Amino acid sequence: MPVKKRKGGSGHHLSHGADGDDLVVHKVTGKELSDAEELSARLTTLVEMLDAKGIISKNEYGRTVAMRLHEISKAAAFSELDEEL
Repeated sequence: MPVKKRKGGSGHHLSHGADGDDLVVHKVTGKELSDAEELSARLTTLVEMLDAKGIISKNEYGRTVAMRLHEISKAAAFSELDEEL
């Protein structure tokens, strides 16, 4: 006999890795997070753990990310200007 799915989902969330492998199943008890929100929380947690173990410097990581985002933003702006010309 087929299993009927309840409307609104099961209340569980399955996270997938970049190559489609399952990372973790957890019970969703609050608002469902967007993929960007979940990724941000995961990266923040990872950086904090690595900083606590002395593997990386959270401040240096923050500066490096800010510079990289600035570079990407500038490249996108130049590309947009180039397309307009």
